[in-house]
Amino acid sequence: MNLYRYILWGLGVLVLGSGCSSESAIQQVLGVSAEAPVFLGCKAVSSQKIDFQFSLPVRVVSLYFDPPLEATEVTEGAQVEVTVTQDLPGGSAVTVYMLVEDHQRNTLNLLIPFRTRNERFPSLMITELRTEYAKGKAEFVEVKSLSSGNLGALRLFIASQGDTPVFEFPPVEVASGEYLVIHLRSLDAGLSNETGTDRGASTGPEALVEARDFWVPDTRKRLRKTDVVFFMDQDDQILDAVVLSEKAEPWAKVEVAEAARQVSDQGAWLPSPEPHHAVPSKGTTVTRSISRDEALADRNRAEDWYITATSGVSPGKANTLKRYTPK
Repeated sequence: MNLYRYILWGLGVLVLGSGCSSESAIQQVLGVSAEAPVFLGCKAVSSQKIDFQFSLPVRVVSLYFDPPLEATEVTEGAQVEVTVTQDLPGGSAVTVYMLVEDHQRNTLNLLIPFRTRNERFPSLMITELRTEYAKGKAEFVEVKSLSSGNLGALRLFIASQGDTPVFEFPPVEVASGEYLVIHLRSLDAGLSNETGTDRGASTGPEALVEARDFWVPDTRKRLRKTDVVFFMDQDDQILDAVVLSEKAEPWAKVEVAEAARQVSDQGAWLPSPEPHHAVPSKGTTVTRSISRDEALADRNRAEDWYITATSGVSPGKANTLKRYTPK
């Protein structure tokens, strides 16, 4: 793999990131034509088909997958469809090395990481968040699976962190009723994501045997009292979201306003994306989390949420109904 990486780096384009997005691509076209092809993105459309989009029609000169996959059919054109023989677990990480050329023999080398198609995302509900950090207790997002399924390629976004996912799940089989906790800092060395059957594999801070624990690398802050948190599948459909605002004032940050509008447009937050319809987060602390009333159906509204009483934070467990009362 390293040999391919260095050859392609020397010749052409290295495309970085967890998805096949042209926004994260570093592109360099070899050739003299100003009309040389540009890579636009790719998407796994089924368990055996991957589509690659280009600005101009191209043909594939060479193709290599890591882990190895056998391609049985490769089309030509501005949309190149590659068919492989193997079915991989949904949401598996794959890297493709591709050399293409257009009719003028302008060439483009690509190194593209992507995720295989996952058709079995579970139904999810965000149940608890902690936006504050102190004394080794990190911010987190807790989620409950409402059905069985595979988490592979599920992406967690936090508006204040931009349009790059904060976390992308590997293939993980979950059952209905499981709690998942995404810890937004890694405070200890050697923390492991609980992807198998052993829910006690991780011994990090606030990890519970009853829940699956996942860890976002490094120790910087990622979640704020005024923010938008949402989970998105491979088709950019939002599976669940929550909008937070510390003050009922116009959004101060463009990225938060845009994310609120996005989740509202998809019906994942109602009745509007305005701050006065967000969950009021004033009063939340390290020991007082922002929690959902789990006895209610998910209505995608601020009324589903409350701030727990002091010491009511409960990552990986059902939420307490004791509520914080401002003095």
